[in-house]
Amino acid sequence: MTPGTATAVAPPATKPLRDVRGFWRVLLAVTAPLPMLAKGIFYLLTPAEGSDNFKDTVAAFAAHEQLVGALKWFDAVFVAGLVPATFAVAWAARRGAPRLTTAGAVISLLGFLAGCTLLGGVETPALLTVQHHLDTAAVAKLDDALSAEPLIQLSGLLFIVGIVVGLALLGAALWRSRVVPAWAGIALIVGGATHPFIPSHVGQGVGLLVAAAGFTAAGIALLRMRNDEFDLPPTRSLTQG
Repeated sequence: MTPGTATAVAPPATKPLRDVRGFWRVLLAVTAPLPMLAKGIFYLLTPAEGSDNFKDTVAAFAAHEQLVGALKWFDAVFVAGLVPATFAVAWAARRGAPRLTTAGAVISLLGFLAGCTLLGGVETPALLTVQHHLDTAAVAKLDDALSAEPLIQLSGLLFIVGIVVGLALLGAALWRSRVVPAWAGIALIVGGATHPFIPSHVGQGVGLLVAAAGFTAAGIALLRMRNDEFDLPPTRSLTQG
């Protein structure tokens, strides 16, 4: 080597990044149908109507304590899985209908996050009254106070808007994107839009099972995707010295 001649330095060998796109794709696909399916079963089997007053709900729960104790686990699946399942639908539809998917995802996810974090949750006052033998009249006053809180009322409104409007837009996005058959998008539209307006808990359960069919189709679409369609491959960011 002559003086002044620069030598090229080879970059250090780096271990290739593990590609986990398949894991996330399958996880979203499997999660997609579970919340609506679980909540649909919950509504089909619950012994109380949503329109019942607190005391009637407690009486119905007390008469079927083992049933409602088991049903709360279905409700837990709904609460824990609703946001990722909605994300799965949006991810399946986003490339074929980006603007419609964005609108539906923003409305539905805002409503679901508000509802799941600010509303009563799985262990409702009526259920706790039965499980822990609390004073019905006292807890009824607590339930009335919670229901009258503006923050709770706003959360409930956002949740309903997420179910009715957000899921309808996501269903339309699925339909337009053509990643699923047309019936799947329609199922999501009908199941979400009709749920709050059906008076019977059995009818509400059926509506959510219809919505679950749309979520299932979105999950199947994710399973059929190649990883390169699902997301970009892993890479390290390059920094300039």
